[in-house]
Amino acid sequence: MKTAHKIGLARMIYHAVHAGRTLLGRTDRQVVVRDGISYDLDLSQGIDFAIYLGGIFERSTAVALSKLTEPSSLVLDIGANIGAHTLRLAKLVGPNGRVIAFEPTEFAFRKLRRNLDLNPTLASRVEALHCFLTANDATPVPNAIYSSWPLAAEAGLHAKHLGREMQTESAEARSLDNVLAQGADRKVQLVKLDVDGFECDVLQGATSLLRDTRPIFVMELAPYVLEERGASLDQLLSYFIPNGYSFYDERTQKRLPSSANELQGMVSSGESVNVIARVG
Repeated sequence: MKTAHKIGLARMIYHAVHAGRTLLGRTDRQVVVRDGISYDLDLSQGIDFAIYLGGIFERSTAVALSKLTEPSSLVLDIGANIGAHTLRLAKLVGPNGRVIAFEPTEFAFRKLRRNLDLNPTLASRVEALHCFLTANDATPVPNAIYSSWPLAAEAGLHAKHLGREMQTESAEARSLDNVLAQGADRKVQLVKLDVDGFECDVLQGATSLLRDTRPIFVMELAPYVLEERGASLDQLLSYFIPNGYSFYDERTQKRLPSSANELQGMVSSGESVNVIARVG
């Protein structure tokens, strides 16, 4: 299903929920507990609303991460947004594990920090970095990046995925290899990568990680957003295939083609496919 269709369905449900809450004198703001994790939510936001509806945000990705995350490991959440996966990963790695969460927009990073504050035990396992991962530390940071999916009608949203760009004024540019060289106390075991078209920017700065450590990646492939950023599916694959990676469907575990043309043919415009990339 296209992202726009998912958001359209969520909007219909949200309007019904919003109307009912209004009758009860409640606002869209609520702190909830899902799977033992507390979240401060704004129900007018798509990610927040999915968490509110029983933690259904990217359910198949959450299942994949739960199967792939090893206790006491180091895991990266690149494109952490409000921490929906970050906090789950912190539970999965356990008290001796670590999660490094990366989020470049002020909007989402502020909400990420709030959700970490609500879960102090899990927060002690998380290092949250307000930065934009790219080729090197001197690269200019984009002025705004998509990190909001509003459920109320608004102008100026992305034509296909209905997201809104949010400011990145205080984020610094970092290369992933440099971050890990300075702050990693063990090898990275798993990476969740979801950066809405900036995947190649991230991977340009992860040469050592891909060549030497070769962790498992759980990621979204959306050719149309790659193209919007001046990248391509072929470029993205060029970081993985020479380093021995293969791609697998996140849900079925079926091995996927390793050529950009074949993969492109599996994904319609405006759609994405969730994959696992691992060596072998």
